[in-house]
This record gives sequence, C-alpha cells and structure tokens, in this order.
Amino acid sequence: MPAYLSDDSYFDVCSILATQERVPCKFEIPVYRLGFLDTSSVSENIQPGAKLELPYWLVRALCNTRRNIVSVEVPKAYRAGYREIMTADANVVDLHKLGPFYYKFGMKLLNFVLPESEDIAKSLLQVKNLKMEISGQSY
Repeated sequence: MPAYLSDDSYFDVCSILATQERVPCKFEIPVYRLGFLDTSSVSENIQPGAKLELPYWLVRALCNTRRNIVSVEVPKAYRAGYREIMTADANVVDLHKLGPFYYKFGMKLLNFVLPESEDIAKSLLQVKNLKMEISGQSY
C-alpha cells in the first residue's frame, strides 16, 4: 500500500495495538526449534501444513515477496459471511466485538495478497460510510 494512503504513524498507539491482532496462517515450510508456538504439538519443530494464529507483525515478516514461510488466511471477521451481514445491516453489528481495531486491522490485512482483498476493502469503506452516516458525522 502506498505511504500516502496510510494514516499510520510510528507513534500511533492504535496502529501499534492493531498489529497485535492475530492472523490465521499455515506454515509452508518446516520451521526448526519453534515448535513451542504450536501448543497442540509435541514436536520441537513446526511442520509444513501446521495452522496457527500469529500476531500480524510476525506474519508480515514471515510472508513477504522474498519468502513465503507462511500463507495467510482471512480472519473470521473479514470473511464473506460477515461481509454479507454488514452489507445487509451494518447498524446491528458491534464492530468492537469483532475486534477493537476493526478498521485499522482491516487496512493492514490489505498488505497481504489475498483473493478477497478487493472485497474486504470495499466492505471496510462501505461500513465506515454507513456508520458515519448513522452517527451524523461527515468527512
């Protein structure tokens, strides 16, 4: 995402906290001596195919253009089912229950190459606009 589209700042506490949100991911290659991250495994290593939820900041480092140690899956709150509910009636959805940093984290998810990225972006914009209309705020 271009820097001019990002409202993140190095000192932005909300942005820092949003990077702590967990992202479901699947390991594509073996990772040695980090088996303790997977509490369901007794192995010392993480095997390919292991599915874990890791903090965004860690997944961002593990999944980039140079190396694809993990593949990212869309978090539950941003999947098609939740997007349909929001499109139907955004008033009834408590976004804070879906995640205290729903918008910030959603924007950060767009940094990953996901098949649903465009739909997630449209949904975030649509819900934000609806919520602002309801509250009577303007840009």
